[in-house]
Amino acid sequence: MFEKLFSVDEYAQRIRDVKLRMETNGFDLIICQDPSNMYWLTGYDGWSFYVPQCVLVHLDEDWPFWFGRAQDAKAAEVTTDLPIENILPFSEALVQHPNRHPYDELSDFIRSKAWNNQRIGVEMDAHYYTARCHRTLVIALPNARIRNNHDLVNWARLIKSDKEVGLMRDAGRIASNAMNSGISKIHAGVPQNKVIAEIYRSQISGVENCGGDYTSLCPLIQVGEGTSTPHLTWSDAPLPEDELVMIEIAGVRRRYNVPLTRTVHLGKPPKSILNLANIIVEGVDKGLEVAKPGNTCEMVEAAWQAVLNRNGIVKESRVGYSIGVGYPPDWGERTCSLRPGDQTELQVGMCFHFQSGVWLEDLGCAVSEPFVVGEQGGERLCNVRRELIVIDWTRNEDCTFLHRWLKRIHSRWVAIALSWRTHLYTINWVVGDKLFHAAQPQKLFQSRNLPHCDRALFLCAAVGSGRPD
Repeated sequence: MFEKLFSVDEYAQRIRDVKLRMETNGFDLIICQDPSNMYWLTGYDGWSFYVPQCVLVHLDEDWPFWFGRAQDAKAAEVTTDLPIENILPFSEALVQHPNRHPYDELSDFIRSKAWNNQRIGVEMDAHYYTARCHRTLVIALPNARIRNNHDLVNWARLIKSDKEVGLMRDAGRIASNAMNSGISKIHAGVPQNKVIAEIYRSQISGVENCGGDYTSLCPLIQVGEGTSTPHLTWSDAPLPEDELVMIEIAGVRRRYNVPLTRTVHLGKPPKSILNLANIIVEGVDKGLEVAKPGNTCEMVEAAWQAVLNRNGIVKESRVGYSIGVGYPPDWGERTCSLRPGDQTELQVGMCFHFQSGVWLEDLGCAVSEPFVVGEQGGERLCNVRRELIVIDWTRNEDCTFLHRWLKRIHSRWVAIALSWRTHLYTINWVVGDKLFHAAQPQKLFQSRNLPHCDRALFLCAAVGSGRPD
């Protein structure tokens, strides 16, 4: 039995709100092809957005209409409370047909309801509302006044209900856990794809009593100079020593997406990068203080920008955007942004991703914070260390002690250090004054009964001279 997320009454309230917006903006009918809007209006949920589909809302109809592929009509019955007569499947023969289009049959339905000369709003910026969809409607309904509805439903989604905020907090817990899991895999020599695989595992596993869902955007990872641009994905290349790594991911609970970014440095970081991270964190803190009801989006950005400017930095791109329900390829709601000129007034229940990345010529750094607007300011949805996260054996108190001790040993002696972190081992060699790192030999030590600890367990042995192969 499919667990429906919201009550019929909540969906009815959403429809009433949308109809008021339609009247204000001069629409009799809106056609919503954005899968996030379809979900928010009806509860419809299925991986069917690769073919034309939509939800229709008309001022004179009590219920919306679902229109989609015939083999997906059962999914509409299962996931929504729509009356069966409001589920409109199009012919399977029209799927990816070279000459005919599903919106031919949608136009037939609109004519059958005598709506073909009315004011119709469409989602011109929706990812899946194609040029062919629009052209088919315009040709088939020549007397209709078809125009962009300017993301009318997206704006109706902006203020979250208490239950929606609860889902966002659940998604934040999943994102936090997934980020920490990914960071635990980051060591020199570990392939990028292994880090991402751990993140995927954690995203779907979720947290206690709260399973995860697929995200609207795949995990992003940038390494070294790649951190100077934000939207690269992974390869199977091993992570280098003494380098920056940036990760942007999300946690998702029942289609509610909460994104999060953190930056990691392998080895001792340069002071300039540490300073940049500290400036970013300070700017976010100032921005969240301003994110109160009655203030505007641009005021939040101005508070953040002031911290950057005071330190000689300027960020030209927006610093945040609204979040909530999301489907691929994006988790943003396409409404308000934290940037100059956006006069949207903040209200309790709005949710944003404070994407505080600074991308310079050769490197970048981001310590982002998703948040919900509360009475006292922005309330964080995630809980992951808010700093440049440094993975450096020389910073480990135990390793530093061992390193000092080994310097008193003849250089022909070699120390082997085994580190236990979240069920995975790391092996390092210390020869004289030098510390060498190797990939994680999980299988080699699977049968060893070693204690759990957050720092390290050191086993020292004389194994001959030079670095082991």
